[in-house]
Amino acid sequence: MIINHPAPPAPPRHDVARLDRFRTEFYSCLARRGDALFELTDTVACSTSPVTDLAHLSLEAEHRRGHGALYDAINHGYLDTTRLQHLMAQGPIPTITGPAGRDRIVLAVDVSNWLRPDAATSPDRSFCHTYPRGRGQAQMIPGWPYSFVAALETGACSWTALLDVVRLHADDDATAVTATQLRRVLEHLTPARHHRAGDLDVLVVLDAGYDVVRLAWLLDDLPVTLIARLRSDRVFHAPAGARRGPTKGRPPRHGARLVLADPTTHPAPDQVTATTTARYGHAETVAFARMHPKLGTRSGWRDHDGELPIIKGTVVGLRVERLPGDRSPTPVWLWVSKPVPDDGAEVDHWWSMYVRRFDLEHTFRFLKQALGWTRPRLRDPAAADRWTWLILVAHTQLLLARPLARDHRLPWHKPLPTVALTPARVRAGYRRICRMLAHPAGAPKPTRPGPRRPRGRGNREKALIQPVGKDPKG
Repeated sequence: MIINHPAPPAPPRHDVARLDRFRTEFYSCLARRGDALFELTDTVACSTSPVTDLAHLSLEAEHRRGHGALYDAINHGYLDTTRLQHLMAQGPIPTITGPAGRDRIVLAVDVSNWLRPDAATSPDRSFCHTYPRGRGQAQMIPGWPYSFVAALETGACSWTALLDVVRLHADDDATAVTATQLRRVLEHLTPARHHRAGDLDVLVVLDAGYDVVRLAWLLDDLPVTLIARLRSDRVFHAPAGARRGPTKGRPPRHGARLVLADPTTHPAPDQVTATTTARYGHAETVAFARMHPKLGTRSGWRDHDGELPIIKGTVVGLRVERLPGDRSPTPVWLWVSKPVPDDGAEVDHWWSMYVRRFDLEHTFRFLKQALGWTRPRLRDPAAADRWTWLILVAHTQLLLARPLARDHRLPWHKPLPTVALTPARVRAGYRRICRMLAHPAGAPKPTRPGPRRPRGRGNREKALIQPVGKDPKG
């Protein structure tokens, strides 16, 4: 008995054309070893198994060259990152609807580490802060930290639109690098008409490791609103007000103290909200307006000319009824670079957008476990940067292929509708989609391997042991 299955519907032409246009423009960003780099990116996206090393990628059908060409492309290829950053911002950028019914872009910034503790000859390694399982088990491990910027989607989702990545050097000012990175992303989003004059400010959510107050001061001229988590031991101050008494001298700059860990120092809140959520139960927030920290001459303000500024923002305290995994809820404190709005729904929108920041952790896990971002044992940090950008392009192609994908699952996997396909499910069927797309890379040319090292002669040039962190000679 022969069963005739219905033919799958034809994919929308505009979705195929958009993905073809992205692939063609990406190929134009590749200069040296461009054909090999393009095929390597396709191989990463089309492979149905987790990437474990570079050599086995050369055995896939999408890679028509040998493993020598693959390593040569990673180590000696070239891609124009400036054009590639502009290309990443040209694609569809997800937006999230705010309480007033208007859409806005929400960006998440975070650092993910490529740990290389055993690569003693690799330069430019820094001490990366890692968080193993268990409280108080944090370690500093040598590696390459990378700062990512991604646009978030509505609701709990494992998809994010990666827009930019930069490697942090040991002697970099992380706050200044993040400010430059966000400024560059906004400069690319504006010509692409993703953000226009009169639109809502772009929300940028960050974790507690960032100096959000100084970052707000560096980005004061941009239409952005920063939301960052605060450590519970932080201290803020209210406006100073007028001088008390007939004393002479310099007027006060800082008012009453707000110690986050001491409820007795908390003044009357300017905004109080209460809402019920399905995941966290009853959630209550209190907002204190015009709060600023007392800045010191250390850290990023060491080279500041003149008097240190007063940077005011809103301190938001959040308490929830429960947390997933039977964890005991603790208060969460946020600092927002904008004043308290009149509508309490905006305050609830702030903390709900901060919760969406954790979607970026799912992206990091997919990049590392499925696409094999940190699997190659590369020595040169420039090659690591090149490989990182290829991983971002492969992830972006999977994102653009979401409307074209069908659920190709294993027998023990739960069926998912097309709109709920995860990155791993889209990658499982991307090889079928890739066959109908444009392939601008040229065919490989027949070559012969170069002369090898003479038999019996070892490598006489030993690699130098590189210091970790800041160079003491610099």
